[in-house]
Amino acid sequence: MLVQDRSLPKSPKSQIRSSLPRFSESKSLDFSTWVSENLYKIVVIILLISTIVGLFYLRNYSDRTNLLQTTSKEHSPNAIKLPEIKWNSIQRITDTSSVYNKFRSEKWIIVSVGRYPTDSLKKLVKIKGWQVLAMGNSRTPKDWSLKGAIFLSLDMQANLGFRVLDFLPYDSYVRKTCGYLFAIQHGAKKIFDADDRGDVIGDDLGKHFDVELVGEGARQETLLQYSHDNPNRTVVNPYVHFGQRSVWPRGLPLENVGEIGHEEFYTEVFGGKQFIQQGISNGLPDVDSVFYFTRKSGLEAFDIRFDDRAPKVALPQGMMVPVNSFNTIYHSSAFWALMLPVSVSTMASDVLRGYWGQRLLWEIGGYVVVYPPTVHRYDKIEAYPFSEEKDLHVNVGRMIKFLISWRSNKHRLFEKILELSHAMAEEGFWTEQDLRFTAAWLQDLLAVGYQQPRLMSLELDRPRANIGHGDRKEFVPRKLPSIHLGVEETGTVDYEIGNLIRWRKNFGKVVLIMFCNGPVERTALEWRLLYGRIFKTVIILSEQENEDLAVQAGHLDQVYKYLPKIFERYSSAEGFLFLQDDTILNYWNLLQADKNKLWITDTVSKSWTTVSTSGNSEWYSKQAEMVKEVVRTMPAHFQVNYKEAMKSDQSLTICSSEIFYIPQHLASDFVDLVNLVGNLEMHYKVAIPMFFTAMDSPQNFDSVFSTMIYKRKLPPSNSTFYSVEAPAVHPWNVSSEQDFIKLIRIMAEGDPLLLELV
Repeated sequence: MLVQDRSLPKSPKSQIRSSLPRFSESKSLDFSTWVSENLYKIVVIILLISTIVGLFYLRNYSDRTNLLQTTSKEHSPNAIKLPEIKWNSIQRITDTSSVYNKFRSEKWIIVSVGRYPTDSLKKLVKIKGWQVLAMGNSRTPKDWSLKGAIFLSLDMQANLGFRVLDFLPYDSYVRKTCGYLFAIQHGAKKIFDADDRGDVIGDDLGKHFDVELVGEGARQETLLQYSHDNPNRTVVNPYVHFGQRSVWPRGLPLENVGEIGHEEFYTEVFGGKQFIQQGISNGLPDVDSVFYFTRKSGLEAFDIRFDDRAPKVALPQGMMVPVNSFNTIYHSSAFWALMLPVSVSTMASDVLRGYWGQRLLWEIGGYVVVYPPTVHRYDKIEAYPFSEEKDLHVNVGRMIKFLISWRSNKHRLFEKILELSHAMAEEGFWTEQDLRFTAAWLQDLLAVGYQQPRLMSLELDRPRANIGHGDRKEFVPRKLPSIHLGVEETGTVDYEIGNLIRWRKNFGKVVLIMFCNGPVERTALEWRLLYGRIFKTVIILSEQENEDLAVQAGHLDQVYKYLPKIFERYSSAEGFLFLQDDTILNYWNLLQADKNKLWITDTVSKSWTTVSTSGNSEWYSKQAEMVKEVVRTMPAHFQVNYKEAMKSDQSLTICSSEIFYIPQHLASDFVDLVNLVGNLEMHYKVAIPMFFTAMDSPQNFDSVFSTMIYKRKLPPSNSTFYSVEAPAVHPWNVSSEQDFIKLIRIMAEGDPLLLELV
């Protein structure tokens, strides 16, 4: 209509008709003229229409794409959706159901009770200035009561209106999570997480912990801190610092239990941000079932004492420590870290909480401090099964590495907390149930009036300052009477522990590399317990990788090709000892060996043999050709050594290579020789003796293995040929826990500290 109005002038019909024959093309001319005059407007209109159509199409396409992606995620078995929380729309929850709705206190002691009040709990209610809150569960007697304590039964808890109640099991101490919210709702500024079988030493928490961090009552002091000099050190055993090197806390990765050396030096940090304070327990400290079941020679109760004069010690960012739920103070800045996971085993819940909380604590500039003995816990000889800790021993080492590497770009603490909980669910450290539990917990915190702390920049992402000589602080822990592998020390250092220290001092900088032919899920932890006490660390290789047990993949046929990376990783090691799991190492007989020399079984005739390449199988011929090819490319010093040792180029040296040692100063030579082999499929029984004879003359090898017991076939009974006097014994079969128990009983003749391990 607009085009017609603007292109055709109004005129009488007769005039139009009479003009048609004369101007037969006038209509076309007028249209062309109109187009030329209005071209820019037409273009604008066309572009406008095209844009509208395009946007409509893209919107429909985007909707379809999002629908497909959403559908895909919903149907993906591994997809875990991050909960959406409207942080600004959370309604306040007030206590309208309990008789304590008007009660307020800043300092709370929270315990879980499943029996009538204990003597220890009766003492807790008498601690001045602290309010005890007892959380009931399905095992709590119906008529439970204690003067001075607030008791919340299951029915009372159900009326509090907290979201977390939908997730809490009825028969577990993790119901303390509800108690934390109740305390915060009623004015809490400090919470002492406790249990009902520990006596506070001196009946005064302020005597041991830093209850006040600001104000007149605060101690303005610098704290001793573990050194961050080694960035690869991610977890520590605090019991060593407090005088008990042979004891380890529940939650410490089992591969770290052998690290019993004291700190070379410490650093210092200003106090005031120790928002989580972990106390040490005398009597029965927080130990795992592995320690509990292997360190007793009978039914006597543990009574382990720690050094009460040792200074408290802080953990720098990048380093963690096990934190429990029965001897720990949380300040208000860390109240969000009190949440006890519900989808893991009960004995793992507080430990996982502790590591999770420590990582998030760094986001607000806080840190954990471990304190000298604060309580005395009594051993009731009521041990729990190993299965209750399954989530610890399988996952804790991997989880620590994950937490330290985790980063978030969120701008508020609670958003970071939710994001980390989501990541931990995706990694399998807990389930989606704990992700939803975290969302409920955070909303409940805000609903009871908790203010989330402000974020601070992460020190881990900044260059660490060099630790100068003046920054190094020394502290040498006392050596207290202890219990180690079921043998109680009768003096400061008795004969057995003295031997252990001597062995550890000799091999504490040697890396043990084990290749396991047997099932690692049944033996890996046992090997680390046995040898980890002696060596710097135990690296386990196997045909099948197992991340949960820190077992690395490797193929025995060419196992030497996996060693260079280990050498590089442990460049500060004194040497590297390779051992197959079918060979037993009597480490107490290796003290006289020279760690600057090569060790191998060159003097053991059944292990080190020479075969002729003529007339033998095709395999020998191919291996011999590969040896010749490598020798031709060797630098002069390697080639001269090798040819002096090998009298004939028509023969091939074979070594079973179940055990050998390489000192650090020859590790680079070993790596160079591995590189010369390259992609050749040279068998390790051929490559290892070639490497050794190229690195040095056999007459310079240490002969420590010359007296080892070596048989080619396993005798009907292992014990018939084992000797405590031999440096090593081969072969030996360990494929189950029962086999390991038999081995330990025999080896205890040389290491009495193993006597009660089984």
